[in-house]
Amino acid sequence: MTKNEPDHPEIYRSQAERYEALISREDYQGNLLPTLQKIVDFSGKQIVDLGAGTGRLICQLAPFVKGIKAFDQSEHMLEVAAQRLEQAGWQNWQTSVADHRSVPVEDHSADVVVSGWSICYVVVDNPEKWQAELDKVFAEVGRMLKPDGVIILIETLGTGFETPHPPDHLLEYYDYLRAHGFSETWIRTDYRFEDKEVADSLSSFFFGDAMQEKIVQDERGITLPECTGIWWKSLK
Repeated sequence: MTKNEPDHPEIYRSQAERYEALISREDYQGNLLPTLQKIVDFSGKQIVDLGAGTGRLICQLAPFVKGIKAFDQSEHMLEVAAQRLEQAGWQNWQTSVADHRSVPVEDHSADVVVSGWSICYVVVDNPEKWQAELDKVFAEVGRMLKPDGVIILIETLGTGFETPHPPDHLLEYYDYLRAHGFSETWIRTDYRFEDKEVADSLSSFFFGDAMQEKIVQDERGITLPECTGIWWKSLK
């Protein structure tokens, strides 16, 4: 691996603060939360977040839900998420290290399972048996959800693009979701930076040096376009 290629496993293990510095600049238009609220009324719901990272979903959902159980394979990332939730004064949450295929949650106890930019790694990390591993994930989700529960998945449709441009290595995964009855939509979740130096540094850190060419400077400021897909399915 060259110095210009991001090492995502290492980022998740040890660079949560810098990762959060990037993510805090994402979706400056504020499109994600309203879109999720059109899918589910989160008021009073019990939520499970798979792959919670530094808390980009749970920190937005905490004001509305009854409780959140947030899981990630990286304790380092969850420490940052916990700090953010504590600083915001929320007490309706728990965090724990867990794999998507074995989650310490009681049967049929969750109203909604959400997962942002995370289950895709089950596909990426298991190229020869990704469908079997996804089946394990969704079996676990079905175990956790109440009979009328909803699963919501959020995945990339292309960073650096103004219209959907899904990565080739995720196309079969997205077809899998469609074949299994998921509805879908997409939104823009662009990044906005205070200056070009910060934009170059943070975009290279996670996406690689080539992403610097995608940064746009215009009347909106310094931005990096991004398209995000949202898939959801009800157990009703």
